[in-house]
Amino acid sequence: MRSSGILLPVASLPSRYGIGCFSKEAYEFVDLLKEAGQSNWQILPLGPTGYGDSPYQSFSTYAGNPYFIDLEALTQEGLLTEEECNACDFGSNPAYVDYEKIYLSRFEILKKAFHRFVPNAEFDEFVQKNSYWLEDYSLYMAIKNQQGGISWSEWPEELKNREEWALNEKRAELSEEIAFYRFQQFMFQKQWRALKSYANEKGIRIIGDIPIYVAFDSADTWANPILFQFDEENKPKAVAGCPPDAFAATGQLWGNPLYDWDYHRSTGYAWWLQRLSYCFNLYDVVRIDHFRGFDEYYSIPYGDKTAERGHWEKGPGIELFNTVKEKIGNVDVIAEDLGYLTPSVIEMVKESGYSGMKVLQFAFDSREESDYLPHNYDRNCVVYTGTHDNDTILGWYDVMSEQDREFSKEYMGNAKSTKEELPWDFIRMAMESVADLAVIPIQDYLGLGGEARINFPSTLGNNWKWRLVPGQFNSEIAGKIRRLTKITARLNG
Repeated sequence: MRSSGILLPVASLPSRYGIGCFSKEAYEFVDLLKEAGQSNWQILPLGPTGYGDSPYQSFSTYAGNPYFIDLEALTQEGLLTEEECNACDFGSNPAYVDYEKIYLSRFEILKKAFHRFVPNAEFDEFVQKNSYWLEDYSLYMAIKNQQGGISWSEWPEELKNREEWALNEKRAELSEEIAFYRFQQFMFQKQWRALKSYANEKGIRIIGDIPIYVAFDSADTWANPILFQFDEENKPKAVAGCPPDAFAATGQLWGNPLYDWDYHRSTGYAWWLQRLSYCFNLYDVVRIDHFRGFDEYYSIPYGDKTAERGHWEKGPGIELFNTVKEKIGNVDVIAEDLGYLTPSVIEMVKESGYSGMKVLQFAFDSREESDYLPHNYDRNCVVYTGTHDNDTILGWYDVMSEQDREFSKEYMGNAKSTKEELPWDFIRMAMESVADLAVIPIQDYLGLGGEARINFPSTLGNNWKWRLVPGQFNSEIAGKIRRLTKITARLNG
C-alpha cells in the first residue's frame, strides 16, 4: 500500500512556551497532515535530553521528555495558572529553541504543578505498570540532581555501584524529588497517548525513532551494567562510533557503551524484547537507528580521543530479529541502513523483511551509479529527500559540486526550474518512486534553506533548535501537498 508522510520533530512544533510540545498546535499539525492527505507523522526520539540536547543521547530509553508536557493542559486541570506560565522566560525567538532558558524554567513550573497534584487511581496504575524502569529512572534523576548533574560514573562508590543500603537511604532522603519524576512521566505519557490516539483516529500512524545505543550517562547503564561491556569497576571496556572515512578523517567517536551480546543472547534477548515492546506501545512504526550495528559494530578502546584505533566486532545478526518476530510478532520496523553496507548487512536487512531507507541527497554523485537513485529502488523501502541529519534540499543544493548539480538537472530534466520550484522537483521524484512509503521533511515542503537544518552530525551547540512558527504550515501548502499525494497514489482518505 503506497503512502506518504511528513518528518517533523515534536520539539519543532510551534507552541507558546519555547519548545514544541503536546499542545493544541500538535493537534492542529495532525489536522493539517490529514488535510494534506498524509498517512504518517515521523518524529525523533522522545526521551529526556541531556548535554548537547540530542534526542539520541537520552537519560533513559523509556522515559519521555518533560519539555513536551503541555502547560496549557496542566492549567486546564487546575495545576497551574496562566499567569504562572506567562511569568516564565522560555526564550524570545519563536523560530529557535533556547534550551538553557527552557531548562531553567520548565522544571520550576512543573514542580508547582506537582505540588498541587493529587495522585489518583490512574496515576497509581501507571506507576505500577511502569515500575520496571520508572523506579530506577526516578531515583537516578533525583540522585543526579543532588550530585550537581554529574555522570553516575563520578558519584560516590556506594551510589555508583548501587549498594542497597545507600540506595535505600536516598529513597528516603529524596522521596519528594523521586515522586516529582514519577509525576513528570505520568503527565508525559498521558498527554502523548491522547495525541497519538487523535492521530490514529485521523488515519495517521506515528513513526517513532529509537537509537541503537543508550547514553553512558543514563539510568539504563547505571541500573543494568550487566547489559554492557563494562569492567569490574563499571567502566566501559570499549565504546561505539564509526571508522575514519571521507567525511571524518579520524572517524566518529560517539562514546556510547557497547552491548555485551553474549549476555543478551543468554537471556533470549529479554531486555531488547522489553524495550521494543514498550516502543510499539508508544508508536505505530519504529525506525531503528544505525541498523548495521546489529550485524557488525565498531568498537573503539575506552579513553581514546578519536575513532582511529577501533575495529569491527560481530553483532547478534538476524537471530535477534527472528526472536522479535517469534515473541512480539510481525511489527513495522524501518531499518536505518544508510552509509557503507557490507554484503552481510544487506542480507540481514533483506532477511528481516524490514523496510530500508533511501535518501535522495545521497543519490547525486556524478562519479558513480548510486543505489539511492529512484530507478534502483524496490518497493520495500522508505524514500526521503533528506533526514534530520541532512541539510534541507535548498541548503544542500547551494553547496553541492557543480558537476553533481549538473548531473541532478540531467537526471530530473529540471534545468529551467526556479529556486522556489527546486525542492518540489525532488519531492515529486520521491513521491513518484516505487517506494511503499515517502517521507518528506516539512522544511522541504516549505522551501526553507540551511537556517532550518535540524542537526549537524558530530557537532555540539547549534543543533535540535529549529522550529516552525505559527502559520508557516497552512491550508494552502496542505492543499498543494494533497494534490501531489493524490497524483502519486499515496492519498489517505
